[in-house]
Amino acid sequence: MKQPRHQVLIKFALLAFVLFAYFIYLTYRFDLLTGGVAALITWSFFVLCTPIADAGFLLDFPLRLIFGIRMVVSEIVVWAIAISINIVCLLYFSHFYQTTFLTQLFEVILTTPFPYWAVILLSGIGTFLSIRFSDELMDVLNHKDRHFYLRHHFKQEIILFVFFILIIVGYYEIISSLGITIEKP
Repeated sequence: MKQPRHQVLIKFALLAFVLFAYFIYLTYRFDLLTGGVAALITWSFFVLCTPIADAGFLLDFPLRLIFGIRMVVSEIVVWAIAISINIVCLLYFSHFYQTTFLTQLFEVILTTPFPYWAVILLSGIGTFLSIRFSDELMDVLNHKDRHFYLRHHFKQEIILFVFFILIIVGYYEIISSLGITIEKP
């Protein structure tokens, strides 16, 4: 059981390092305030606009491992923080959305309710499905009778997996309607 915990801590440290390095890069490119706010907006983009719990990983897994807090609970807090950041930034600091391509794209998503809020809705459903799956996986790892547990939850997990795939397909269709193209240099 030590090995998976060790791997989670390494992944957490690497993810935290990437976020910190991005903050340093933005601070160097702009200034401390702009870099900090742009990093927060970018983090909230990954929370609100990706259908898996990636940005929430910075809090979810460590809180589950250290304190036993269910990841779905901490992810609700993560979403509340991300939504609050964007409400404040859109109302008072909207110019910070012009710092990077990703923050500009995020502003379009946030300020165009139809159809782009569907990205946030599908991301929320996908995130909480993945969190539910992760919570159950952690429960299985800690459950004394793993084989019994796995045998009786298999059908439910297949249904959740199919639903998750449908969310990813719908998410891709909406994102592709944004017309994002990456030009080769």
